[in-house]
Amino acid sequence: MLKLAVILLFLLPLVCFGQYTISGRVLNKADKTPVASASVFLNNTQAGARTADNGSFSLLGVKPGQYDLVISSVGFETYHTTVMVTGDVRLPDIWIAQKAITLREVKIMPDAEKARLYALFKRLFLGSSPFTDQCKILNPDVIDIDYDKSTRVLTASSSDFIEIENMALGYKIKYLLTSFSNDEKERMLYFEGSALFEELIGTKHRERDWKKNRLGAYKGSSMHFLRSLLSNDIYEQGFKVLRLVRKINPDYYLGGKKYTETLYTAPLLVSDMVKRTDTRALFALSFPDCLYVMYSKEMNATPVDQMIKNGQTVPDYLNDYSTTTVIFEKTDAIFDTNGIFIDPSSVTFEGQWGNSRIAEMLPADYEP
Repeated sequence: MLKLAVILLFLLPLVCFGQYTISGRVLNKADKTPVASASVFLNNTQAGARTADNGSFSLLGVKPGQYDLVISSVGFETYHTTVMVTGDVRLPDIWIAQKAITLREVKIMPDAEKARLYALFKRLFLGSSPFTDQCKILNPDVIDIDYDKSTRVLTASSSDFIEIENMALGYKIKYLLTSFSNDEKERMLYFEGSALFEELIGTKHRERDWKKNRLGAYKGSSMHFLRSLLSNDIYEQGFKVLRLVRKINPDYYLGGKKYTETLYTAPLLVSDMVKRTDTRALFALSFPDCLYVMYSKEMNATPVDQMIKNGQTVPDYLNDYSTTTVIFEKTDAIFDTNGIFIDPSSVTFEGQWGNSRIAEMLPADYEP
């Protein structure tokens, strides 16, 4: 657990941060030889490279922040290590282990059931977005899907990178899915994996559309919100954040709603939600209750002191916001200067951010 400093953060514009290089060498743990042509990348970014014949690699143009560096090569276990970037980084030699051959249980299911489960997985994985229909999974055969009828839980993983072509945003995403679980009873979806983004090549007209769509995906996203916290202009950027108190409803199992909720209409300040950590370029989003995050690009000029106070009626314009409820699964949700949560399982999203998923996912190094 990161130790939190007492001082609240003083916020700086993101543009003041530079770009750096990560370099290193990949070696076979068994025979001490270099591993050539291994894929080396920073998870959820466009920073990727292949190792040379001597196992060396360099990742260029890396923004400050904490990253999950991933190494993948045929016949080897996927390797992960955390890299903190505040300047150029030269890593010590990285030793990767050969993959043990294991026999997986083969489950036979009718083609119709297999097609139904894949369609369900695809809808959940890509999300509900205007861009979803322009996303195509190029190699569905690498996805292993299972469904437990007794628990009504859908699980999935991938034996190799899932290749997703997003023609709405102009990216090809290589996604190694390590965990996927959709609990129908609890209405809970969680998945995690490693992603490498590659820009597609298109006509000038198409590239203009991609640029516009990327900005549309960015505006109001969790990345946009976290970055606006650091630049201390959440309200100018179109966000309003309220306190939401949620408690378990004792009558839930008798057919009532799962929670009772109270929404406080006085807007929260950045200092109410964000603290520095003792690690440079890492910050903590923290609040004793849920955060109710509203976003509207049309209403981003409302001065904070003119917003509604406790006990007043919510004005009609607030109903035009896209909304997300941020539920803290851990006391502190640590994020970096790129606007990325270091541990995605530290928070749960309900609403807009929870519905976007892969179809609207942008690389961590995206700049509007």
